[in-house]
Amino acid sequence: MTAYLNAYARATEDPEGFWREQAAELDWYQFPEQIFAPEPSGNGRWFPDGQLNTCHLAVDRHVANGAGERCAIIYDSPATGVQERISYRQLQARVARCAGMLRALGVTRGDRVIIYMPMIPQALVGMLACARLGAVHSVVFGGFSAAELAVRINDAAPKVLLSASCGIEYDRVVPYKPLLDKALELVAGITPHVVIEQREQVEAPLRGPREHDWQALLAQADPVAPVPLKATDPLYILYTSGTTGKPKGVVRDNGGHAVALNFSMQALYDAQPGDVFWAASDIGWVVGHSYIVYAPLIRGCTTVLYEGKPVRTPDAGAFWRVIAEHQVNVFFTAPTAFRAIKREDPQVRLAAGRDLSCLKAVYVAGERLDPPTYEWLHSFLPCPVIDHWWQTETGWAIAGNPRGLGDFPMKPGSASLPLPGYQLEILDDDGRPVPRNEPGNIALRLPLPPGTLSTLWGDPARFVDSYLSVFPGYYCSGDGGYVDDDGYLFVMGRVDDVINVAGHRLSSGSLEEALGDHPAVAECAVVALAEALKGEVPVGFVVLKQGVQPDPAQLEGELIARVRDAVGAIASLRRVFILKRLPKTRSGKILRKTLRSLAAGPEVAVPPTIEDPAVLDEVRAVFEQAGCYDAARASYAATGH
Repeated sequence: MTAYLNAYARATEDPEGFWREQAAELDWYQFPEQIFAPEPSGNGRWFPDGQLNTCHLAVDRHVANGAGERCAIIYDSPATGVQERISYRQLQARVARCAGMLRALGVTRGDRVIIYMPMIPQALVGMLACARLGAVHSVVFGGFSAAELAVRINDAAPKVLLSASCGIEYDRVVPYKPLLDKALELVAGITPHVVIEQREQVEAPLRGPREHDWQALLAQADPVAPVPLKATDPLYILYTSGTTGKPKGVVRDNGGHAVALNFSMQALYDAQPGDVFWAASDIGWVVGHSYIVYAPLIRGCTTVLYEGKPVRTPDAGAFWRVIAEHQVNVFFTAPTAFRAIKREDPQVRLAAGRDLSCLKAVYVAGERLDPPTYEWLHSFLPCPVIDHWWQTETGWAIAGNPRGLGDFPMKPGSASLPLPGYQLEILDDDGRPVPRNEPGNIALRLPLPPGTLSTLWGDPARFVDSYLSVFPGYYCSGDGGYVDDDGYLFVMGRVDDVINVAGHRLSSGSLEEALGDHPAVAECAVVALAEALKGEVPVGFVVLKQGVQPDPAQLEGELIARVRDAVGAIASLRRVFILKRLPKTRSGKILRKTLRSLAAGPEVAVPPTIEDPAVLDEVRAVFEQAGCYDAARASYAATGH
């Protein structure tokens, strides 16, 4: 632990010296003389007078250093049955020519390019090509609705839109061109060039001079070298999931981003050049940006690009196949993926015969790793299972088990220790620090370390108002939790998921932990419902393990009793509903706010990030059968509102 304590102390007491050393690990066209430039908000900019290029760091320098034949990308698509291995030298050639294609369409430094693509190599090539030119890419999850895509086009005003003819969801082909056409109809005054990678499953019709075939355009392009950029130049815009109205476009810069991601690969993930690193996410999310594309490639690892799901491609053994087949050393996914696997294959029979000894560690993030899922993974994986916590806004982990800086004990339910660079504190609602083991608001003392968001696209005032003004001198994470006597962080969920029962603040995470510990439960969620006497009462939702068919009334009684025993009488659940599945975002996060709204009334807006809107009808049917809407209908009949 000495290495961690020394690094954390150095990053806290001498942040400029610490991050200067980390910056020296990378190639710069001009190494920064000024490491940090403070701003009036209390935050600031890192390496403002440095010059570098992220694409050069991720691709060209490895070729120049003699690693050109090392595998950069393993593309594995159970959706299509295609696999491909791409070396760093091959990747360099593809990215240079793609950058030439974009330049031929008029893209230059600072221009925006929207990427609306499935998990295919061209998507990564497009991102890196933008970075090569100094263009700002904004990746939108492939298959996102036309209305949501239009909002992002309108905000980013792209010069080019890169896409593909279709994506594949399990066994369903999703044509993208109709969604693109509709989105562009909804946008006024923005007419980007549209470049389509034609896939054999669907051919997209191209109309007019501004719509192009990717391969035809690429064949005419000349390769382009990386462009030197300021460290503070924007690399990408990533719109936070679930935005309504004007979206929040998180902006990441080039210099701080590259330095922080390289540091995280060594300090947190203990990933070395040549290791196979797999983040089972999507490039439409921050995990995909940071740990499918940029961090592994900057570090010189082999990154796995997986076009599939944890289940049904073809079964719940898909992850174990990929890990064994490609000898994955470090694996990273969301807890919800493991819960889906556990639900279908609780005995892990589909891992039989798969050699998983290649794994050095498995990491989870995106939602809290509940102790039952942790214990399940720990029972059969040959390596540590590590929870860690971060956000779209931070771009890399705030807290985790820094395996590259020492060997640390795990605590189920904890995201472990704050990483060097983050000064984490737990504050009450008035912004005062609370004692150890007491819950409160998780906040980060300013300035934030490199790699975190620098602003919101086109709206710096909203950046300050949303994140820096709630607790002056701090970044407000919006999450609640506590730190124990050993300094370990326990993240208990979004602050707005706190349930206030007769003045007692209860964490939805602690209630879910009690529910999830029942042997019949595969997944669960707890939300608050309004109640006249107590203000709010907790209501539980559970998905059962496959093949489990208990008596619903008996199970509900057992679960209510379990929560009462684990948390206390004040936490007594009002009801527990059994669902076939929970409403989730495409990134796997449970839509608790939607559940809360559905339990109160049948009419809710369909969240733009929902994975499958049909699940809302399934949930409504359960609530209808339980009579949840009878009181609301009676009230409406009597009062008209």
